[in-house]
Amino acid sequence: MLQQTRVETVINYYRRFTKTIPTVARLAAADEAVVLKLWEGLGYYGRARNLHKAARIVLTRYGGDLPRTAEEWRKLPGVGRYTAAAVASIAFGERVAVLDGNVKRVLARMSGLRECIDEGPVTRRLWSIAEALVPAQAPGDWNQAMMELGSRICTPRRPRCAECPVNKWCDAFATGLQDALPLRRPKKPVPHYDIVAAAILRRGRYLLGRRPPRGLLGGLWELPGGKVGPGETPREALARELVEELGVRVRIGRRLATVRHAYSHFRITMHVYLCECPDGRPQPRYHTDLRWVPTSRFGEYAFPAATLKVLGRLTAR
Repeated sequence: MLQQTRVETVINYYRRFTKTIPTVARLAAADEAVVLKLWEGLGYYGRARNLHKAARIVLTRYGGDLPRTAEEWRKLPGVGRYTAAAVASIAFGERVAVLDGNVKRVLARMSGLRECIDEGPVTRRLWSIAEALVPAQAPGDWNQAMMELGSRICTPRRPRCAECPVNKWCDAFATGLQDALPLRRPKKPVPHYDIVAAAILRRGRYLLGRRPPRGLLGGLWELPGGKVGPGETPREALARELVEELGVRVRIGRRLATVRHAYSHFRITMHVYLCECPDGRPQPRYHTDLRWVPTSRFGEYAFPAATLKVLGRLTAR
């Protein structure tokens, strides 16, 4: 949960998740829909699906006992070098180094690196430095201290160098370059997309589609729709998308809502229209499943955050 999500956001999710699914065995046996519902709102849903798969592997391959080495942890889906090392060192005392964004920044400043830390060769050099520094005794404490040093003291902007316990060994502090280092790649402009979605109503129920298991928001439920293409109006785009996704033509009514949402690498504005489907039976040409669901049962389904922003409008009708 802490991968690319802040601690204060995670805490309540973690408590709810572990209360509902307290053991690896329970997680392995859980339905994916339950796991995704508990994860709803955290984003990066591939993490939840990988966690679910990993629990099943731990149960079948390791007899329910967690791996004790970073090498074994990296064999599980969704576990990379940093996560594997963090768990193995903190939980099991293995002498392995961690290198997250905070530790990268600490080591780059202390070493006075004048090269971009986003480049592969530089990252590999930082891994080597981190591995050389981690002690044999209490490596987990060391790794946590390095991460906390970057989080609390050696911050990206206005680092608190006067309070730093290792400032006398820091090249950037000695040369006055702490605000200039580390060097990073310039951020690319964040793309924006206009999205359309249909709240198709039939006999008091709305049509929901389940996204394919792989890819963005995999396995979550949504209102059918898609991107507005070049030169299209939102209504034209919605009519096209529904033919492509459902194989039906719908009657597009008034616009119910316009919501904005930011993902990690792009932003969207979603226009939601109330629609009717008088003729034909929608077919799951894109979605893996389609269901007509009353608003009273929306709470049983896991939705993307942007869709959640809309559902309140539907339940209030």
